[in-house]
Amino acid sequence: MTGPESEGSQVRRAVCPGSFDPIHNGHLDIISRASRLYDEVYVAVMINKSKKSLFEVDERLDLIRQVTAEYGNVRVEAFHGLLVDFCKQRDIPAIVKGLRAVSDFDYELQMAQMNNGLSGVETLFVPTNPTYSFMSSSLVKEVATWGGDVSHLVPPVVLEALNKRLRKD
Repeated sequence: MTGPESEGSQVRRAVCPGSFDPIHNGHLDIISRASRLYDEVYVAVMINKSKKSLFEVDERLDLIRQVTAEYGNVRVEAFHGLLVDFCKQRDIPAIVKGLRAVSDFDYELQMAQMNNGLSGVETLFVPTNPTYSFMSSSLVKEVATWGGDVSHLVPPVVLEALNKRLRKD
């Protein structure tokens, strides 16, 4: 065996959590940057039955797997419940979150402190590339719903899925 595990060192793992409904280029920017910093990156897709989603969980998992396939160290899984439990079950010590603006920081800091208090899991904040600082899945869906061009905001496979889902026949 070769690599980090064969040398007795621990595999460095992190998780990028979210609903990813749908995944967009801002998400991919954070995931790709995390994949360069960690040996294994889990993309954890939150299951929230009470929230109306455009895509079912399995569809989101499939889209994310397709658009992250080029990163050999990214795993995609669904989860429900507490993120810290997901982390504990997989021996993941770090959560990587993108921050778009100062307004994200208040909420994300509270979550980071709660997660650390519950389990010792650390949260690393990565400033979003300015190109994607305005982007959210909700905004992408809204623009696409009204026929706006989101081709520069999402990968081609996601654009195709959005167009198919929102097509009004």
